[in-house]
Amino acid sequence: MPEALAPVDVADGVATLTLNRPARHNALVPELMDALNAALDSLAATPPAILVLRGAGRSFSTGGDVAAFASLPRGARRAYAAGLVGALNQAILKLLVLPCPVIAAVHGPVTGGSCGLVFASDLVAMGPRAFLQSYYVDVGFSPDGGWTALLPERIGPARAGAIQMLNRRIGAGEAVALGIAQAAPAEDEFEAVIAGWHATLRDKVGPSLAATRALLMPPERLRIVADGLERERSRFLDLIETDETEAGMARFLARAA
Repeated sequence: MPEALAPVDVADGVATLTLNRPARHNALVPELMDALNAALDSLAATPPAILVLRGAGRSFSTGGDVAAFASLPRGARRAYAAGLVGALNQAILKLLVLPCPVIAAVHGPVTGGSCGLVFASDLVAMGPRAFLQSYYVDVGFSPDGGWTALLPERIGPARAGAIQMLNRRIGAGEAVALGIAQAAPAEDEFEAVIAGWHATLRDKVGPSLAATRALLMPPERLRIVADGLERERSRFLDLIETDETEAGMARFLARAA
């Protein structure tokens, strides 16, 4: 039997959801997104006390699989992108409304649309090898995953725009300074930080935590985020089959080879 792409392990009320496509750095493909959304649906039906998001292998997740996009002919590529980005948007919105705290344990790189899983989390720990980077202007994609729908609210539109236009890498320390992450522990302290958050949150009153999360994401704010994510998807589809994006994907894949 193949390994699950988004397994969930529950222990003492803490659910750990792992992106499990390590050979491809947990890059997002429809099968992984289907598994992720199914796992989030299950967690919404029976909420844990805490949800921890992790990535298997060296990376947290490197966003949409550029090789998978490039392998498709035009026409098929647009349909593929519509489904993939739509599924990512669903996952982000599901994370935002879960009635429990969400922790992102980011031990390695997280790029492109996968950063939306981090932006939707309440507490983010980034290890010394971790960084955030958009890559859109290098590949030729339009931003997705909340880079325009979530990040500007956190750090300001001008700063968010400059980071993306320059494709600037955000390391763990800067992510904490910007308010994207809450901790940047050393390698040997990383798991202790996550365990400390577990202990602190488990000592709190569950319904109060749920109420805090719900009040921070009321229906009117959720609609604004959902509209922003849909605008991202629409613009992504506008670019996905252009000559410029075709060339950008080829250059990106050649450098990665």
